[in-house]
Amino acid sequence: MGTNERDTPGTSATADGHDAGMTLTAEMRRVLSRIDAHAAGAGRADAEPGAANATGSASPAPLAAPGSAPLDALLTCFGLTPFERDLILLTAADELDPTTAARCAAASGDPQRAYPTFSLALAALAEPHWSALTPVAPLRRWRIVELDDESRLTTSRLRLDERILHFLLGSPYLDARLHGRLRRTPVPEQLTPSYDVAASRVAEGWTTGVGPDAPPLVEVTGGDLRSRADIAAAAAARSGLGLYAMGAEDVPTDPAERDRLARLWQREAILLPAALLVEVGDLDRDQRAATEAFLAGAAVPVVVSSEDPLRSDRPHGARVAVPRLDDEEQVDLWAQAFQPVADLDEGELRSLVAQFQLPPHVVRSAAATVRRRLPYEDQLDAAELAWRAGLEEARIGMDELGRRIEPQAGWDDLVLHERQTGVLREIVAHVRQRATVHQEWGFAGTLRRGLGVTAMFAGGSGTGKTLAAEVMAKELGLDLFIVDLSQVVSKYIGETEKNLRRVFDAAERGGALLLFDEADALFGKRSEVKDSHDRYANLEVSYLLMRMEAYRGLAILTTNMKKALDTAFMRRIRFVVDFPFPAEHERAEIWRRVLPSRAPVKDIDPALLAQLTVAGGSIRNIALSGAFLAAEEGDRLQMRHMLAAARTEYLKLERSLTPTEVRGWV
Repeated sequence: MGTNERDTPGTSATADGHDAGMTLTAEMRRVLSRIDAHAAGAGRADAEPGAANATGSASPAPLAAPGSAPLDALLTCFGLTPFERDLILLTAADELDPTTAARCAAASGDPQRAYPTFSLALAALAEPHWSALTPVAPLRRWRIVELDDESRLTTSRLRLDERILHFLLGSPYLDARLHGRLRRTPVPEQLTPSYDVAASRVAEGWTTGVGPDAPPLVEVTGGDLRSRADIAAAAAARSGLGLYAMGAEDVPTDPAERDRLARLWQREAILLPAALLVEVGDLDRDQRAATEAFLAGAAVPVVVSSEDPLRSDRPHGARVAVPRLDDEEQVDLWAQAFQPVADLDEGELRSLVAQFQLPPHVVRSAAATVRRRLPYEDQLDAAELAWRAGLEEARIGMDELGRRIEPQAGWDDLVLHERQTGVLREIVAHVRQRATVHQEWGFAGTLRRGLGVTAMFAGGSGTGKTLAAEVMAKELGLDLFIVDLSQVVSKYIGETEKNLRRVFDAAERGGALLLFDEADALFGKRSEVKDSHDRYANLEVSYLLMRMEAYRGLAILTTNMKKALDTAFMRRIRFVVDFPFPAEHERAEIWRRVLPSRAPVKDIDPALLAQLTVAGGSIRNIALSGAFLAAEEGDRLQMRHMLAAARTEYLKLERSLTPTEVRGWV
């Protein structure tokens, strides 16, 4: 944020600034006339003598001009008395009128005091009062004027704060001391109807509050960071305010520094005028305490942006949750965003809405991406481009939570019984036809809960569970996202649920098929509660069940020990697919599919290779290792290479090759 930033709402720094300067000059001349009168020893508080020149001679002066708008605003906003107003004018004159120094020296009777002081103001200005000098009075509390030496209260030089001087002259800008901490938040060009209602609630919350002790503070929770900022900026705009944002991590932990920041911002909020958006993320204990103290002292409109409501004993204001857009709003959003770009029909729009639950700004970003790509990707239709753009936007925030695979495998790569393949195709149909069944046919209204598509893939390692998930992801045009549950589960109470929530919240944007690997790490037999650890372990299971049933997309769990799973858990899974160990003829088929047609081979017999009692994953490992051995020798791939690779794979599996498995190989 540059030091020349001029973004005060509703104030002009050109013609208005010129008019402000003209009226401010007249007001300063009036105050200087009192200084001259005091220097001349007139002693009449109600006298309005002519303005004197630097030597003290008087000349006629015009009557006091009406106060300038900035000066009157300062008087009103900070509750200044007439004496405090005139003292501000005196310090402004010290900056703007070259004769002020000589006049102050003459009035003080000391050539060394050629500057304004509290002592001079109390003696020369009208309606003086000592309370104006106190640190809690507006002049010093809001740092409108500052003392060169605070140990010499009445005789130290008074200076008008630079920010106040520019304000009086109609040249607004954000105080330079706040640069780097705050940034301006733009007002969104348009809001969805739900977001517009939320913005109205925020604006109302600043004025109504929730109690006499609550500060003008509103919490905006849920959604993503940009959506919360858009709602807050719209609320500020309709309240006649600008909006500035800062991160909670930038709130000073030192109480004195934090108080200086609070006062400086509150002064800015009044001068601009503006509201403050405080973005709260993961904070340590000290930073959270500092943020709560900063917010508790809020005297001007503040919005707290966070995923979850704040937990504090301090009084807080109203709370507004970012609304979830319903299907009709989503359809309208996609239609409006893509209308200048591509003509999407009703069916295409509803397919996008059924898959992607993206915030408005992300949908518009997707439309902008399509607009940029259209000249270069003429071979793709608009619907496919829109789908790809939604997919890319939905990936944001997911990559740090697991392993993403862009699926390549198709149905022909699977070697399964027709029974299992049929169930997999049925799962795909459930995902693909959600919009038709849930919305058009009304099942979402009658069933309400448990609409998520959940599946359990059970079978030994290497039997094709992950490959099947990849095939389904490709069929649906989605990414495959693998989450290792053994990495999600934490020994710390509450951390497992937190990790799971992050995964599901990110996945709710759409665009990914969730595969929870190693489900046994969390979903074994739910134990009888014997201690607190058992109770929390059961809570973790219950939390995952709840999120899976509410999840809009497809979530798959894999396990090697189906029998160890709780039957209550199994009842809440819509599909269970068993992946048996492949029979010999199935292993032969896997061998035929895993060897590329371009690979140079000699006397490779899939039927003989199928004698190895290993699953598909091991078959792929042996084939690849054998190919590397052959390439290293510069020879064609032969059975002897496969034999060497098989021995290595069996060592890894802690098994020994039997004569039956390699009979007839060499």
